[in-house]
Amino acid sequence: MANLGMIELSFILLGIMILLLGSGVWIAVSLGLVGFAAMALTTSLPLGSVLATTTWSASSSWTLAALPLFIWMGEILFRTKLSEEMFRGLSPWVQWLPGRLTHVNVIGCGIFAAVSGSSAATCATIGKIALPELDKRGYDKGLSLGSLAGSGTLGLLIPPSIPMVVYAVTANVSVLQVFLGGFLPGVLVIVLYSGYIIIWSLLNPKKIPPRDPPMPFRQKLRESAKLAPCLLLILAVFLSLVLGFATATECAAWGVSGALLLAWWSGTLTRKNLFESIMSATRLTCMIMLILAGAAYTTAAMAYTGIPAALATWVQGQQLTPGMLALYLSIMYIILGCLIDGISMIVLTAVIVLPMVKQAGLDLVWFGVYLIIHVEMAQITPPVGFNLFVLQNMSGRDTFTVARAAFPFFVLLLAAVFIITEYPQIVMFLPKLAFPD
Repeated sequence: MANLGMIELSFILLGIMILLLGSGVWIAVSLGLVGFAAMALTTSLPLGSVLATTTWSASSSWTLAALPLFIWMGEILFRTKLSEEMFRGLSPWVQWLPGRLTHVNVIGCGIFAAVSGSSAATCATIGKIALPELDKRGYDKGLSLGSLAGSGTLGLLIPPSIPMVVYAVTANVSVLQVFLGGFLPGVLVIVLYSGYIIIWSLLNPKKIPPRDPPMPFRQKLRESAKLAPCLLLILAVFLSLVLGFATATECAAWGVSGALLLAWWSGTLTRKNLFESIMSATRLTCMIMLILAGAAYTTAAMAYTGIPAALATWVQGQQLTPGMLALYLSIMYIILGCLIDGISMIVLTAVIVLPMVKQAGLDLVWFGVYLIIHVEMAQITPPVGFNLFVLQNMSGRDTFTVARAAFPFFVLLLAAVFIITEYPQIVMFLPKLAFPD
């Protein structure tokens, strides 16, 4: 077995992975079994000892303490009246824009994304009030569904973001720097989305209802007043990150405290809601931690095979430019996004991709944001796009209809990838500002 060539070994491990995933075995268990196979074929070290040490070192990271906190914060806010207050508070200010209230989907998801870490929660929270209101007023169904599906993905890009924490731990980079790197690309995506809505509305003026009667400025302020605590929470978290007052884990703790205060202030902090938020956060955290443990063991096992180092050497020999490597990886991640969920995309590919990325001279913080945008794409690509499932249940439409409505926003995410690849300083500006060399 030890005489197996690198190519033969790679195909064997890939075949085992495909067989396990195709059989419906859990991602975490599949990763662990592939790690066992890699260790058994390449080394005589005790498999159990390596498993114990790698899973312990991966799960005992202080950085990971932020993960359950950010998840719990999102679960708390998901059960508040925040979506209703956002719609009422934002709608008077966007009436003058072509597209009118459909911009509430984009801006509302952007705001909720800044106090949550989940794409599905962002999509569901804003959608539960926005979709009925837009339908009642006669807005185009495709634009309403598409803008909500695309904007819901902002929960992954605008910090705090659960996949960003997973990536930072997997790639051994600063969570804080990855968080900061996501802010400006998040704003870029919001601008792209709103710009598309404006252009579509100008080309299809008959599909946009007339604006509501003008509202006095003071009344606008009164309608938006209930958003103030949420905006203050966002501002506090953002400033503490940028100014270095708190680590990502400390910000997560503050975020949970702020979410509990918002829930209490809105009258939705009941024993039932609190218990449900804790249990839901616990289930999701356990799933992610199990995947990370499996990924850590596979990463250690792959180091014994020499496959990642060989791939990095191959990339160096091909003399690929960073842009060409980014293009090839984009194609791979788009295909993977049609088959598996975002967190699995990160942990399954990290052991192979990260050495190649380092060898090509790409910054790992930049690559984290690049990867998260591809995870966003996976949220709106069938057959496993979570946002499509959420909107399918909320709207009663089939998955194909929702996916077709979301396709223009998938293209806009591709455009965002191209822009940050051509202008990486968009990603790196805030991390370098907060952590100057």
